[in-house]
Amino acid sequence: MSPDLLDAGTLPDEVEEVEVDLAVAGAGACGLMTALRASENPDVLVAVFEKDAREGSNAAVSSGSLAAGGTRWQRDAGIKDSPEQHAQDILEQSGDERHRALVDTLCAVAPEYVSWVAESGYALEVGVDMTRKGMSVPRLHADPLRRGGGPLITHLRGVLTARDNVALLDEAPVQSLRVSGTGDAAAVKGLTAQQGSRRVEVTAGRVVLATDGFAGNADLMRRHCAALGDPFFGGTSTSTGDSVAWLDALGVEFRNMGACLRHGQVTVGYGTRVNPNLPWLGAILVNTAGRRFVDEQSHGYSGLAGVIQAQPGERAAMVWDVEAQATAQHSEMMRESAQAGAIRSAPDTDALAVALRVDPRVLEESLRPVEERRALRGPFHYAWLTHGVLTTQGGAAVDTRGRVLRPDGTAVKGLRAGGGVAVGLAGERSEGYSSGNGLLAAFGMGWIIGSEAAAV
Repeated sequence: MSPDLLDAGTLPDEVEEVEVDLAVAGAGACGLMTALRASENPDVLVAVFEKDAREGSNAAVSSGSLAAGGTRWQRDAGIKDSPEQHAQDILEQSGDERHRALVDTLCAVAPEYVSWVAESGYALEVGVDMTRKGMSVPRLHADPLRRGGGPLITHLRGVLTARDNVALLDEAPVQSLRVSGTGDAAAVKGLTAQQGSRRVEVTAGRVVLATDGFAGNADLMRRHCAALGDPFFGGTSTSTGDSVAWLDALGVEFRNMGACLRHGQVTVGYGTRVNPNLPWLGAILVNTAGRRFVDEQSHGYSGLAGVIQAQPGERAAMVWDVEAQATAQHSEMMRESAQAGAIRSAPDTDALAVALRVDPRVLEESLRPVEERRALRGPFHYAWLTHGVLTTQGGAAVDTRGRVLRPDGTAVKGLRAGGGVAVGLAGERSEGYSSGNGLLAAFGMGWIIGSEAAAV
């Protein structure tokens, strides 16, 4: 299929009608994996509509870390893990027993698609240096150079566009769903997209909503996430929650709308992030008075955001030493922060106190190690941090097949959803987010939906 579904002779403002087996809204993690998996069947025609590939997706600006339990990389590293253990860790963090079946299903397919990604030509390893709160064993898989999500998404898009039965249309935002019938009899039969001055009316056997969440929509954030205050927004500008209105018109149930993927390690004035592993390497947090106010290992980076939000000025300084830096520097986040100038150094405690503008006696007390933690030794590195939001974790209720549900449990015919559109795995509160959950939900549901579409 041509990458351009539209007739080159179509007149401006003319409607082009297209019929495919599978229409996907969004070319982030969920949309790409759905299309990749479905198009492995050469008889399935797939069209993917992307709002703006240059702006990117939340997957592209993520760390690119794939959480999976029971993989061959873990076995080779001597790590005992399983999908069941992975799921239990997530549920202990979120407390969201309502979605146990969904968590179990997504964790079960994670080793499959992680292996598939590697077999497609993208190098992966298990991050034995990537310790995270609530993760009983190392299970984040990333490229050896820790380049972040951008290269991963670029690679997957390249694999997809090489297939003859797929069209990936960029700068072609979906405008609406095409629906027949009303109420419980409503069925999604396609979608409408806009590509330049031309409108594309798509008829599809199945439609998949895989657009990002609504963290970039100020009105929706005020409505559902007002308690987060005014955080730094570190997601993509395309996260405008367009699908919320479409789904609301279908009577869909929304769940956990107040939960977000927050981040408590966003650098003040730069908007970059530092390595989430730093607390497990000995880093400490002090407030603007130089006082240590939290056990840094008691929160994941999402939960830490609320703790920092409560501090004076909604900021804190993270301090670490050369030993910690030697490990932490091997990440895209640290490289970006260093290049931006967000990470600074001080040779000793006195110089650090001057740099932070705090009482050296207070700072010295804060630097004393707690039990079973090592003492930090100068020279020191430090960065001022605040709280941010990367993406939302609430969305449409879906079942283990990605079917979109109404409050009575019935599914909307012809429609599937995953990624930022669908309910996430954090539970009702942002503190319930576990590292890697975003890509787990997105890639996992894309794998499930695409596999079913390929079997038709």
